[in-house]
Amino acid sequence: MKGLSTKNLSLAYDGVSIIRDLNLAIPPGEITALVGANGCGKSTLLRGLARLLKPASGTVYFAGKSIFNLSTKEVAQQLGILPQSPVAPEGLTVKDLVAQGRYPYQNWWQQWSEKDEKIVQQALEITDLLILADRALDTLSGGQRQRAWIAMALAQDTEILLLDEPTTFLDLAHQIEVLDLLYELNQHQQRTIVMVLHDLNQACRYADYLVAVKQGRIFTAGKPTQVMTEEMVKEVFGLECRIVADPVVGTPMCVPIGRKGEQQLGIC
Repeated sequence: MKGLSTKNLSLAYDGVSIIRDLNLAIPPGEITALVGANGCGKSTLLRGLARLLKPASGTVYFAGKSIFNLSTKEVAQQLGILPQSPVAPEGLTVKDLVAQGRYPYQNWWQQWSEKDEKIVQQALEITDLLILADRALDTLSGGQRQRAWIAMALAQDTEILLLDEPTTFLDLAHQIEVLDLLYELNQHQQRTIVMVLHDLNQACRYADYLVAVKQGRIFTAGKPTQVMTEEMVKEVFGLECRIVADPVVGTPMCVPIGRKGEQQLGIC
């Protein structure tokens, strides 16, 4: 199984440094969640991992090679990325969108094949979208649309999936629907998944590995039981909390205190 890692990676926008001298190894075959306060660099780091941003210094390694020495087609055949709030052309059907995941395998001498059709069908089946294949994307619910974008990433047939806030703008039921799908993909197909998440409790429940980012650097990384501490939440998010066991699955759960909690606890 091929690994993804960074060495002394620094990323910037318009000369403003966002990620600084970062070293990170993504555990292959597991789900990794990037967490941190708004503006800390999570999405920038994900874009750097996907080779969508050129480093100011350092590099990203895939299977032991600098990802910047690989062709665009090679990268697209190895890394599937779902950006935040993706946009599709108006009127595009679900199947048309999913079929775009096969573009990295097309060229002037090799057009659409039976294999491409089979993989698209499998992606639709896995995401429970076969019945909606001919529906226009813009007629679907938020959860269904997000499943369609994930199906497109699956159709790329990559070992690694990078997802930037895949649950943004979804209600709670659709958030769990998407996270359950990603969990099942990881469990049944051993896909390596890296995703940016805002909800700490969902990150702890679904991820095998947490990376807490603070001001462009890794504050701490490891298993949720190691990373999710009251000290980390205070340092990274500036929030007082209590960490308890999730009553359903036993993973760490963050309970914010806030002003009302301070009054109840008599610590204000």
